[in-house]
Amino acid sequence: MSDLKKYFRNEVAPALMKEHGLTNPMQVPSIAKIVLNIGLGEALTNSKSLDAAVSDLATITGQQPVITRARMSIANFKLREGSAVGTKVTLRGERMWSFLDRLMKITLPRVRDFRGLPPTGFDGRGNFTLGMQDQLAFPEINYDKIDKLRGMEITIVTTAPDDVQGLSLLTMLGMPFRENEKVY
Repeated sequence: MSDLKKYFRNEVAPALMKEHGLTNPMQVPSIAKIVLNIGLGEALTNSKSLDAAVSDLATITGQQPVITRARMSIANFKLREGSAVGTKVTLRGERMWSFLDRLMKITLPRVRDFRGLPPTGFDGRGNFTLGMQDQLAFPEINYDKIDKLRGMEITIVTTAPDDVQGLSLLTMLGMPFRENEKVY
């Protein structure tokens, strides 16, 4: 069991029960999964970019990514139904906890001009999404082997019923949010 998961069970869960007045331990919000997504518009013209993105995600997460395909055709974007448009990975269990630990302690502090995450990334149901501008912040990525800087989206899906409980869960786990901004 990872250190972050032990910390959640022993320290964060009882504190969340007390803070939000929860009576049942099953009401305590927790993290269900983490989804990493890279959208690739250039995959329509350059198939090697999709292979490079799959390789980057596999290196970062230690898990084989799934290729996402277009659900419908859009003529203005020269997009056909079934065309590969991105790649994603869903992390659960031990890989999820270890990735979250590495994200908070190693990756985010390596981002240039990092002043904390904006707490406006919540979706109204307690889930938090953050965007990374490039994959170089992850220490697993070798700078010499990348062909292009690609951004990605990281979504932390929680069991929290609202943004307030989701924010307090992630804050107690150690996610570095900006101090002076409010959740809407």
